[in-house]
Amino acid sequence: MTSTKKRIAITGAASGLGKAIALYYAKAGWSVAVADIQDEEGDKVVAELTALGSDSFYSHCDITQDNDVEQLHNAIVKRWGGLDVIVNNAGVASHGAIDRASMDDWQWVIDINLLGVVRGCKQFSALFKQQGYGHIVNVASIAGLIYTPEMGSYNATKAAVVALSETLRAELAPYNINTSVVCPGFFQTNLAKTARSPEPGVQEFIDRLLASSKIDADDIAAIIAKAVAKKEFWILPHRSYKNLWLAKRYIPIIYQRVFNTMGKKVKHKREKLLRTNT
Repeated sequence: MTSTKKRIAITGAASGLGKAIALYYAKAGWSVAVADIQDEEGDKVVAELTALGSDSFYSHCDITQDNDVEQLHNAIVKRWGGLDVIVNNAGVASHGAIDRASMDDWQWVIDINLLGVVRGCKQFSALFKQQGYGHIVNVASIAGLIYTPEMGSYNATKAAVVALSETLRAELAPYNINTSVVCPGFFQTNLAKTARSPEPGVQEFIDRLLASSKIDADDIAAIIAKAVAKKEFWILPHRSYKNLWLAKRYIPIIYQRVFNTMGKKVKHKREKLLRTNT
């Protein structure tokens, strides 16, 4: 990663993991397109990248809007003439038992976490086909591989991103287009700020989980960049979560026992909370 001619675009790059990825690549000499809906924060990130010598710019991009994603594409082509890597990173958190989470929240998380990734893949795969090369990096989650109770909407969207990525891996390989899917577990980031849940206190609970991690967004960004350089498909930064996923695949009976027990614990906590509030 020493070339100064490489170009990368990252959605959700104004904060969190997206910002960490942007900084990593800027330090490596890449040109970086910062895409987000947080305009002020996005401009600040671009200022940091520019100070590092990167040819970077900000594009307002709401990934639920086809026009915004198209405008990002057009801005990249106009400025750089093409792109090497697109990172579909923007996403949100959601929580709620199946009978309590609202359909509005389901639609919200699907439109961002799944269809936002679809829009990015659709727009930039066409560009990559024209170029004859490119790399799509989709940020899913370990929740796309192992499923915690009361996170149905989040789990479903991240599992769909994994399925989409596996599909594109085979579909786009003949066009010299690589695909990677990133499945991190909990790490120190600001994901909880976006979380929706019918239950009180969920954001604070997620914050505690994220803060308890021994690795942060910078660590994840470095792992992603090194794996992308090797053209790896699966990127699972957390060894413990990777081992749990392998257990699901190869010793599913034990895995299911663990998660059945987890379901009982969640039910017990909910009943205790209800008694406390009545």
